[in-house]
Amino acid sequence: MNPALDERTFQREAAAARTATGNAGGGAGTWNAPVTDGPVSPWQGYRAMTVGGVASATGVLFVVLLATATVGWASVTPPSTLSAGAAPGWLWVAALGGLGLALVTIFRPRWARGTAPLYAACQGLVLGALSRLFEGAYPGIVLQAVGLTLAVFALMWVAFATGAIRVTRRLRVGIMVATGAVAVVYLVGWVARLFGGEVSFINEPSTFGILFSLAVVGIAAFNLLLDFDFVQRSVAGGAPKQLEWYAAFGLVLTLVWLYLELLRLLSKLRR
Repeated sequence: MNPALDERTFQREAAAARTATGNAGGGAGTWNAPVTDGPVSPWQGYRAMTVGGVASATGVLFVVLLATATVGWASVTPPSTLSAGAAPGWLWVAALGGLGLALVTIFRPRWARGTAPLYAACQGLVLGALSRLFEGAYPGIVLQAVGLTLAVFALMWVAFATGAIRVTRRLRVGIMVATGAVAVVYLVGWVARLFGGEVSFINEPSTFGILFSLAVVGIAAFNLLLDFDFVQRSVAGGAPKQLEWYAAFGLVLTLVWLYLELLRLLSKLRR
């Protein structure tokens, strides 16, 4: 499950906002509607999270992501390809910066209004440069990956909105376990490369490698369902408005992961 959008985050931020506004009613994660009985009401200052607010924040993050992706794309001189090892020297700095900002945002959700745009900027630089390298190796792959990412997003949204796939507790736990398993595999692969080894199926175009990438793409897609569900439940529960940027950050995090996995899968199929 997307670590940015989980139940504990909602409960923690809900409790903090309840304390700040003096809300003594309701259980954990529940909210009483703001009182509108006049300017002296103690509830007037509370602002609740809305779907429109999440959509607006997500739009801003994508504008930042696309703008810096353009810079990252332009930084790679064609005909550089993945095999040529022509990644710009700052790529790792931007990648580590994005990772650090993601961790800060996850542990400090209230900072998301400032950290989420910075995260989007770092990720945009990385995605732009990597996309240009993939495009140099496999012409047309970027357009395919972008199109598939948008299609998967639309499909999962329709499935969620129509109730074709219901997000139950069992489904949440299953996706969380599957996502954790993928994280462990990638971590083992990273450690193996530090010592000169390699978990071959992560990047190699073998039958098992392709099946692995298909499974990871599916897991990333199902994480979108959990993101949608988190937003819906947070809005219904009257979560504080500050979580709008945090929810937007979580959605961008999942979409970036999905896009990168689709690039990996398509490159395997091309080979």
